[in-house]
Formats: sequence, structure tokens, C-alpha cells
Amino acid sequence: MMLNWMRANLFSSWGNSLLTLISLWLVWVIGSGIVEWALIDAIFTGDNREACLVPGAGACWPYVGAKWNQFIYGRYPLESQWRVDLIFAMGAGALIPSMIEGMRGRRWFVLFLLLPFPVITYVLLTGGMFGLAEISSDLWGGLVVTLIVAVTGIVASLPLGILLALGRQSDLPLIKAICVVFIEFWRGVPLITVLFMASVMLPLFLPDGVVIDKLLRCLIGVALFSSAYMAEVVRGGLQALPKGQTEGAQALGLSYWQSMRLIILPQALRLVIPGIVNTFIGLFKDTTLVLIIGLFDLLGIIQLTFTDAGWSTPQTHNTGYVVAAFIFWIFCFAMSRYSQRMEKRLDVTGER
Repeated sequence: MMLNWMRANLFSSWGNSLLTLISLWLVWVIGSGIVEWALIDAIFTGDNREACLVPGAGACWPYVGAKWNQFIYGRYPLESQWRVDLIFAMGAGALIPSMIEGMRGRRWFVLFLLLPFPVITYVLLTGGMFGLAEISSDLWGGLVVTLIVAVTGIVASLPLGILLALGRQSDLPLIKAICVVFIEFWRGVPLITVLFMASVMLPLFLPDGVVIDKLLRCLIGVALFSSAYMAEVVRGGLQALPKGQTEGAQALGLSYWQSMRLIILPQALRLVIPGIVNTFIGLFKDTTLVLIIGLFDLLGIIQLTFTDAGWSTPQTHNTGYVVAAFIFWIFCFAMSRYSQRMEKRLDVTGER
């Protein structure tokens, strides 16, 4: 069985056979180099930089162990890190059941993630009430900030994008013009510029005494920026539907919003699942840009640890960047795989 599959897919012709052999050679060369650096020549134990200064040393894993707490929590006070752990536990405890098809009470888990969970997260992280010590957002960092920015952008961009897409197709000239200007403006400006304007320029236009938290300004900028791209993805799904769907909804006597909620949007969103998830993945990786405004996300806090003279070695930078890349890959790969499951379950391509 395996031989037949290899013969049909890998060695079906001289050209395919040559490409297969070249690919296997590249995998061997690159894979063996990675294994040698990450495992064979790597340093696994040590208390400081001296352990990783061995000639020909590979990855410096003791550095990762020493700095792992900062990778996750940033500069969040050690005595209050249980709050972050509680948020992670509640988020995972609600997210996993909400993603399981056929799970009883699945709707309630989703509602918990959308309504009370953001409030609970804000109260726990910020403190200042219920006897919790107040902690400034300037001390937040690491994976915590990465997930806050990414999740906020993802959750906010989809409904805003749907409204903008519907507005762009509206028959009302004023509504359509506003949505077109909004979408084209935010799509024409780099995210770095948006973050810079939100952090540096926006406070200059606020009245005296009015201060908006830097992280909040960042979240608003990211949400508006990503919603413009999401609007174009949703609009593509709306345009892909035949006009007969809208005409059929009108024939049934449904109002505009009823037809959109019950007939048009479910089909349109199903068609553009790959585009939606692709936007989510791009947004998750773009969270690294918040470093430019002084917010230390996962990548930013890793770069900050490079300044520690106690772990300054030739392999520290490479090891830190590999850890960051692996963590980002885990989240992006999980989103990609889940979207593929959704496509298969909803039969997006029409194939069985």
C-alpha cells in the first residue's frame, strides 16, 4: 500500500523522482543541522553564561529555563502571577469545550468567553478592587501582552468587519461613503504608523488631565486596523453568493437584517473561512510590532533579556529567537488546523 502511494505520488515520473530526491536531501541537510544545534551540541544545565561558553556549543537551554518566567509574565510582580495563571486556566477551560463539536452547553462556554471573561481578565490583571493590589499595564509583558492584543483584535475585528462590509454594499450613499473611506484609510496605513499615532500623537489631541492607558490605545488601534482587512474578506464572501439567495430571502418576506442573519451571512462567512483565519494568523504575528511603542510582548521581553550580562553568550540570541518562533508557530498552527476542520465539517468546497 505504501509502495503504491509512493510510486503514484513521489516517483510517478523522472521529474517527480528528481524533485523528491532533492527535497529529501534538503530535509536531511536542514534537519540534521537543527538536531545537531538543538540537541546534540546543546547545553542543558547551568546557572549562568559560563555553562554556554563551551567551544562549539549549540542551543543554550539553561538561559530559557532561567528566563521562562519573564517570557510568560513579563515584569508582572511575582507575588501576583497567580492571577495570570487563573486567567489562563479559565480561558483554556472555556475555550476547549467551546471548540468541541457536539459538546453539551457549548453555547454557554462561548457566551462566557465573550461577555464575563474579558471583564474578569481586566479586573484580575489590573487589580485595585476586591482587595487586589493595583498593577500598572506598564508592567505587563511576555505572552500575556501578546495574547491580550491578539485576542482583542481577533474578537473585535470580526463583528466590525462584518458591519463595514455590509455598509460598503449599502444602497445609502452616506453609509457607503463612510465605510469606503474608513476601510481604504486603515488599509492604506502601516500598522507601525497606527501604533505610533495611538501612542504618541493621540495624547496630544486630548484635553488636559485626560489620560488613556497606552495598552488600551494600542488595542483600539489594532482592532480598527484589523477590522478594515476583515471587512474586505467578508465582502468577498458576500459577492461570491449568487443574487438568487437575496431574492429568495425577499420572496420569503424576510427583512434585510433577517435575511442577513439567517441566510446571507452564514453562507458568506462559510465561504471565506480560510481568509478569516489567515487574517487572524497575520494579526497574531503582527502583535510583535507593539514593541515600537514600549509594550514588551513575547518577542519584546525576549529581546529585553538579551541585555542581562549574566546570560550574554553567542548562542543566547539564537536560542531566544527560536523559542519565540516555536511559540508563535504553535498558536498559528493550531488556528490553521482548527480552520481546516471547520472547512471539512461545513463542506466548504462541496467535496465529499
